[in-house]
This record gives sequence, C-alpha cells and structure tokens, in this order.
Amino acid sequence: MKPRVLNSLGRFFWQWRAVLVATPSVTALVILLRFLGLLQSWEWAAFDQFMRLRPAEPVDERIAIVGLNESDLRELGSAVISDQVYAELLEKLRSQSPRAIGLDVYRDLPVEPGHAALTEVFETTPQLIGIQKVVGEVGLDTVAPPPALAAKGQVGANDLVVDADNTVRRGFVSVQNKEGETVYSLSLYLALLYLDAEGIGPEMLEDDAWQLGEATFSPFLGNDGGYIRADAAGYQQLINYRGPQRTFETVSFSDVLNDQLPADWASDRIVIVGAVSESFNDTFYTPYRGNVLSLPTRTPGVEIHANLTSQFISGAVNSRAMIHSWNEPMEWLWIFGWAGLGSAIVWLCSPTGPQLKKRWQRISMIAIAVMTLFGSTYVPFLYGWWLPAVPAFLASVGAATVVTTYLAYTASDIRRTFGRYLSDEIVTALLENPEGQKLGGERREITILTSDLRGVTATSERLPPEMVIKVLNFYLGHMADVITRYNGTIDEFMGDGILILFGAPVRREDDAQRAVACAVDMQLAMGAVNETIQSWGLAPLEMGIGIHTGEVVVGNIGSEKRTKYGIVGSPVNLTYRIESFTTGGQILISTETRSAAGEMVHIGGEQQVKPKGVAQPITIYDVQGVGAPYNIALLKEEEFFFPLEQAIPVMFNVLEGKSINDTLLKGQLIELSEKGALLQMSAMVPVALSALNNLKLNFLQADASGADSLSEDVYAKVIEQRSQAEGGIFQLRFTAKPPAIADQLNHLYQSIGMATS
Repeated sequence: MKPRVLNSLGRFFWQWRAVLVATPSVTALVILLRFLGLLQSWEWAAFDQFMRLRPAEPVDERIAIVGLNESDLRELGSAVISDQVYAELLEKLRSQSPRAIGLDVYRDLPVEPGHAALTEVFETTPQLIGIQKVVGEVGLDTVAPPPALAAKGQVGANDLVVDADNTVRRGFVSVQNKEGETVYSLSLYLALLYLDAEGIGPEMLEDDAWQLGEATFSPFLGNDGGYIRADAAGYQQLINYRGPQRTFETVSFSDVLNDQLPADWASDRIVIVGAVSESFNDTFYTPYRGNVLSLPTRTPGVEIHANLTSQFISGAVNSRAMIHSWNEPMEWLWIFGWAGLGSAIVWLCSPTGPQLKKRWQRISMIAIAVMTLFGSTYVPFLYGWWLPAVPAFLASVGAATVVTTYLAYTASDIRRTFGRYLSDEIVTALLENPEGQKLGGERREITILTSDLRGVTATSERLPPEMVIKVLNFYLGHMADVITRYNGTIDEFMGDGILILFGAPVRREDDAQRAVACAVDMQLAMGAVNETIQSWGLAPLEMGIGIHTGEVVVGNIGSEKRTKYGIVGSPVNLTYRIESFTTGGQILISTETRSAAGEMVHIGGEQQVKPKGVAQPITIYDVQGVGAPYNIALLKEEEFFFPLEQAIPVMFNVLEGKSINDTLLKGQLIELSEKGALLQMSAMVPVALSALNNLKLNFLQADASGADSLSEDVYAKVIEQRSQAEGGIFQLRFTAKPPAIADQLNHLYQSIGMATS
C-alpha cells in the first residue's frame, strides 16, 4: 500500500478515532446485555407501546363474541351455568347458520341439568369446536375436551402463552399433547372452517413454514424480536392484535337466549362463546393493558382467541401483515449502525471533530436523529416488522455517552494544559461559551496588577539557564497559587513578570479590593519563596507590584490561526509605569484603584510622579495592608543607616526606561543600610536626580597595581532626596547586586553596625 494511502487512512482514523472506538465497543456491550436478557422487558414495553400507538383498525365483522358476564349470572340466578343453558344457547346460534362456533368453555364433565341435550348439540353441529387445555402436567394443568366433540375431532387447544411480565403476546397455532399428537389451536381451527367456505386451505412449505391463502406463516423462534431464549415449544405466532378490549362485536348470553338479536346476526360469521367478566378468572394482560397514566386492564381470553383467529383469516384473505423480525446478524448490524450514528453526531458537534459550528446545526442533527430512530422502528412496525428499538436507542445513547466522556476527558486534559498558560476562567470562556472563541472584545473597566522581580536579569547572567528556569518556575508557581485564591486571571507570564486581570473574563463587584489584597498576599508569600531559594545557595528575591483600574478592551486578539486572550488600552501601559516606580517589597496603586477599593486599603504614603507618556502628573499610593474581610498587612522593616568611616566612590548612570543615559556621573556612598545607601553627588553635576530614578552604579576599586577600576554593575532606585547640600544627598534602595559586592556590603554593614552598637 502506498505511503500516501496509508497517511490518508491514518488521518481518517485519527479524525474519527472516538467514533471508531466507541461504535464497536458499545455495540458489543449492548448485544451482550441483550444476550443476557437484561433488555427483554424494555423491548417488550417498546413493542406494547408501538402496538398502542398504531392507528385503529376497522372492526372485523367476520368474528363476533357471545360473552358471559355478571348480568347474565344474575338473570340466570346461578354462578354455575348448566349444560341446559349452553345447549339452548348453541341451538339458537346454530339456527342462524354461522360458519363456525367456538365454545371457549371447559365441558369435559357434565353439569346437570341438560347434559344429554348438550351432548346431542355437540354430535349434530359439525361447525362447533370445543376446547381442551394441552400444555402442562397431565391431571394438574391440563383439561380434557368434551367427549362427544373429541370423538368427532372437533376440539382445539385454548392454551395461551404468557410472558414473564404476565402479558400475552404470543399464541399457539398448534401444540403437541403428551402422546405426541398435534392439536390445532381453537383459533386456527375456527379460521380453517371459515376459509374452507372460501376454498382456501393450508399448504405446507419448507422449514416448517406453511401457506394459507395470501399469507405465509413461519414458527416463532426463541430469539425473535426482543425475545431471548424464549420457550418456543409447539408452533407459535406473535399476535398482531387488532386493537384494545372490545375490538370485536360482543353480545351477552341474555341477548341470545332472549332472542334480542336479528335472525341473521350470526349468519356466515365465526361466533366464539366464552366468559368476559373478571370473576371467571379467564382474563389476561395484553399490549393494550394501558399506560403509565392509567390502571392496567385485562382482556378476556375469548377476545385473545378472536384476535388470533382474525389474524389467520385477515392474512389469508386481506394480506394483513404478520409480525416478523430480522435474523440476529441483521439486528446486530442495525444496532451497530445506530451506535455509529450516535457517536458520530456527538463527534461532529464537538470542537475536536470535524465540527458543526452553528448551534442550530447541532440541535437539528440531534432532533433528526431522534425522529429518525423513532420513525425507522415505528413505521416498519405498522407493516409488521418488529425492529430492535431499545437496543438501537441504548447503542446510540451509549456510544454518544462514550464519545462525550472521551471529549470531557480530553477537555480536562486541554483545561489542564491550557490552565498552565491561561486561567481556568479564560479556558472556560474559550471552551464553553459559544461566543468565547470569536475574535474581538468589549469595553470594560477592570483592575490590572503587574508584578516584577528586582535584579533577576542581572542575576540570571551568572546562573546556568536550568537554574534560572528552576527559580522562575518555583516563584511563579507560588504566585499562581496566591492569584488563584483571589480569583485573579493570569493573562500572561513575561519572564519574571506577571500580568493579572481582575474583572475579566468574569466581572465582580470587589475586583479592585481583591486585586490589592492579592498583591499584599503575594508580597507575604515571598518569605516562603526566599527560604527555599536561599537554601539553594542563591540570594533572596524582591518583587514590586503596581495596580491600576481603568477601562480597556478585553477579548480575543489575533487571527483565525492564532488567538490570544488579552487586553488593550492605555491603562495597561500606565500599570507598567506605576510598577516601575516600586522598590522590592513595595505595592503602588493609582488614584482610580484606591477609589474603587475603598477604605479597606491601608496607605503608608503617597507621591506625585509623571510617568513617561502621561501628560499630567499622577498620584500613586504606597499600600501597607488591607482591612476586613482580608485583614493582612506587609511586614514593617525599620531601616538603619550607619555612616561609613571611608566613603565609597562610585560612577553612575541614570536609567531611562530600559536605556542607560550616556552621561556618567560621580558621587560617593556616605552611609549604608541593610538594603540601601545614602549617595552624595559631586558638586556641579550636569544631571539632577529625583525620586524614583533608577541608577546603574559601579564602585571605584583599586586593582592589584593600585590603579582604580570599576566594579560589576549595581542597580538602585532613588527613594528620596535627603539634603541639597553640595551636589545633593539621596537615599538609594539597591535593586540588584552581584554576589561578590553583596557580600562585601553585607560584611561592611555588619561590621559598622557592631562597632556602632
């Protein structure tokens, strides 16, 4: 096979992988459940429901019933009907020349008075068929036929087949007695007498099938339709009922005995005589027993025999359908097809498969599938085909469920994967919101938090890349946990910086408050981060945080091929500017954020700054903590400055954003603290310093030859101007120090502190 063909097949199998796995698996499971008989009762229920849903059929006028009811007993004045009554009844019916009379009453023993008269009627009525019960243990379950009718061979079996749910869906065509003799059922015997007048008789075919007029009959098998290993003894047929109780014309014993019927009422008809009241214990449940909204009703046995008799006659004369079913391989293929359809629909409607993107397409597909499943089983049933509706439904739903579960599992993997890059809320918005994947955005006021580590860039140049990644991942992992607790949305990691949104994609009333509280908690979490980092032999980290509240455009940005959930607007840039003014461990917020957060924010100070790109100066506030319901505050560290016995000369440049001003300035460090120093600038310096300027310093050191040399770069931020004497004295906060210089400064600070104390 050519590689191109193999590649095409591989792509096809991958594209439809869930369908190709779910379909055969679920099919096999449904077939197994069916084989175990676990679906049999459901399939019977579906059969019954389809039977009830069919349009009403016209009354079969060829068959009538003479039913013994409670009113007849009251009129006759006895609960036991004597042979005399039956003899009179049969005489009156015989006088109207019916084609056949079925006596669905046991008369194996005489019931005086009138036994002789009844025996004479039996002997002189060739179209009269009596009954016997054949199935069961002899002497316990069986009932002998009337002797006079048995002698003439005018006896049929009235046995009925009752399913496990006490419902009669099958009837006997014939049954064998204990002597191995074939006994026609009462229904078949009556039908044959009727059809004999039409010149129609049975003709045997191959495989136990037989022809009767226009109808072909085949024996019921144990696995036909929804049956599983049913007892198929004798020659059985599924009963195609014409309708519910009282489908056939029924008159009472009294109507016949009192001559209240037309003289030709029974002419050319089949008349079946039997009990129709519940008290005679000859009633059964049929598919027309009722539904969940009504109490179940029972049908007299005489009516069931009438239905089966009508089935024989209607099939032979009118080509009325028998109830057929497919063989098992065809049913398996049918179940397989519906499993495939169910899984394919879910797969097509999913983001993973070759998707149907529009909601109306998905709804239409599901609706069409449901209607097709109902129609493809109900319509054939109207024509006599009982197809597996329940297994097909379970296979379809089961396969759809398997694919849905697979998609959910895959989606959870996708969520976990994307959750490492995006917040859970963004992933949910993208995966579950129909609008979530569209390009574009909306204007919304949100609170933006950005954080950045101090001196990581310089430090990373001295560490192996693997260690840098290890440190950053450890730090970002701790920060992500804190951010998640406050329902912040991590929009992006930028090296050691984090951009966090409060108010997108989900907006809440306390967005600004949560942002400030989150910032405080992030700073507090740095303690645990630094404990671990210092145990690795590295210098502790410091973080600055800036927060601003403003209106931005938030949504999906990019192209159809590559999209990013993000924000656009000047408030984003202003947040970065505010953060750039921070020192390690500091949180600065804008006026807008302070107003939105309210009185819960504890402010330690404020100052005006003029960020680059902003026309007017703005006020920023130094956050020290937040009140209820959070009640957390930054740790207060008192800073002590000690004068140096010998000032440290430095050369420095002012940083302008990420660029370094080319003007090289001179000064000296005159006092030292644990994290900073006092810088005294040389007189007549051409550049004026101001608070929050960032500096790059190099210490002047004597080399081995005694000549001055510059140390490695040290970075610091101007906190405030302490004095205007000479060139000015400024308080600095170190932001990044090379390890060697950090050790020197720490050693010097400790020695000065000890000497001072």
